[in-house]
Amino acid sequence: MDITRRFLLIAGATLAAAGSARALQQADGGSITAGQVVERIRNKVGIPWMTDTVDRIVAGDADLRVKGIATTMMATLDVVQRAAAAGKNMVITHEPTFFSHQDSTQELLKDPTFRFKSDFIATHDMAVFRFHDHWHLMTPDGIATGMTQQLGWNKHADANNPGQFVFPPTTLREFAATMATRLDAHSMRISGDPKLPVRRVSASWGYASLMPDLIHTAARPDVDLIIVGETREWELVEYVQDQIASGANKALIVVNHIVSEQAGMSYCAQWLRRFIPEVPIEFIATHEPFWQSHPSR
Repeated sequence: MDITRRFLLIAGATLAAAGSARALQQADGGSITAGQVVERIRNKVGIPWMTDTVDRIVAGDADLRVKGIATTMMATLDVVQRAAAAGKNMVITHEPTFFSHQDSTQELLKDPTFRFKSDFIATHDMAVFRFHDHWHLMTPDGIATGMTQQLGWNKHADANNPGQFVFPPTTLREFAATMATRLDAHSMRISGDPKLPVRRVSASWGYASLMPDLIHTAARPDVDLIIVGETREWELVEYVQDQIASGANKALIVVNHIVSEQAGMSYCAQWLRRFIPEVPIEFIATHEPFWQSHPSR
């Protein structure tokens, strides 16, 4: 056998062995742990990791061997089940898993819904990591980046005012319809004259209160439309209603919390793939929780 052929056979055998080893490694749980995934995220956010934060592994073990990662807006039971079915045993969620901002569980230990969900995560050898505070605090904000991309608003962004956009005049009705289509949103709520020309828009994705978050922005005469994911109806909603009643040309769109940040976690999957090549990473959308009732006329 000549030297060249022998070299090719040896090289082929080595590659085959490496491929088999990788396949076995994946079957056994992958080459990276949940804790190592978190550590890489900590090293990539570009800001010091805070001690007072909700960003932590809220379910499962840091030593879990990761087979695949699913990013999602909210780790509902449905999302966790779909992640498990897709072979993703680590879920990176933006919003809570256990029904409160802090993901505190002590008072839920006997609750049947909590137990069903936590038992499912445990029996399927899964880990759930909350990625909220640092994803927002990055420059640029990860959620805002994903939402702007999904909506196609990059060219309309005001470089001097994050979260604000300037558009050619468009009626509120047309603006809202385009938003709903691009976000696949089915339960948006709109307050304001459908014919109102919309030019300058201020977007606050997720939850937003009137004070101190939006009072100065909402009061600006050049801001035509405020967009939020979720808000209290006796704060921002009432304020905008009173603006309209006083004669101001104002409008409000309440998207719903999940849809208003969903694209940010799709972008998170793209971001993670840059520095976690060992396992597949997939975005799993959280289903919109509401449907609309249309009473018969």
